[in-house]
Amino acid sequence: MPLIFVNYRTNDEEATATLVDRELSRVFGNGNVFRASKSIGPGSRFPQALLTAVRRSSVLLAVMGPRWLQPGDSDGRSPLEDEDDWTRREIREALETGAVVIPLLVGGAKRLRSEDLPEDIEALASCQYRRLSHRNADADLMGLADDLVELLPELGAAARSNGYRPRSAMSADDRDGGTNGAGDARVQARVIKHRQRGGIGNLNGDFSGTFVSEPQGPVHTGSGHLYQAREQYLGPRISGDGGHVQYVGENHGEVRQRADRNGRPLEEER
Repeated sequence: MPLIFVNYRTNDEEATATLVDRELSRVFGNGNVFRASKSIGPGSRFPQALLTAVRRSSVLLAVMGPRWLQPGDSDGRSPLEDEDDWTRREIREALETGAVVIPLLVGGAKRLRSEDLPEDIEALASCQYRRLSHRNADADLMGLADDLVELLPELGAAARSNGYRPRSAMSADDRDGGTNGAGDARVQARVIKHRQRGGIGNLNGDFSGTFVSEPQGPVHTGSGHLYQAREQYLGPRISGDGGHVQYVGENHGEVRQRADRNGRPLEEER
């Protein structure tokens, strides 16, 4: 039987109850979360199925929106005033069987007051609540899942089998994007900005190599001859004072080189 029972009022926050069920089912497994319209099959006896599920559940989540207490009848009476109201009956059964009851206040729903509740469920007003905002739904639902893991160890085992790790089980490195306990490396990308306009240069560090910016003609940064227009041009080998240079490409002018006595090339004066 399910460990978590999702209680809601149809004309209040039915869509939110569906969202809660879907997310918790993803974390803990579909069989661990009960929601009437999902969990009761065709032909099943509805009243008995509801009561059996809620009595065997360990946690009841009471999903409450702004309309949860509002009158639903033409006479201005709240549905909670009806002893046979199913929302009220499910909460009463959970309180009587000792299940943990968590009011889940959605959006602008206000905290409950015992004077607004029937006597048989007025204890609901003293139960610690959680909030769910649709603007922050992912974080709120993750926090709710973490709370449930802390309440029920068996839910923690189910969550781990589905690949979910509560934040309480993570190390500081995991929360900051480091390496987790399973040895999976989380790569943190660094953005390196380098401004270069024209010329050839080198980058060192995590990203290294030679870059050529805005070349105006053929470029050669490796070894071997330069090929151009499918033909190879080898110029003459020109020797100087202890040094030499071979011109590669189509030669339209003179090539000169000067070297000092140690064979190091000298720059021409400009």
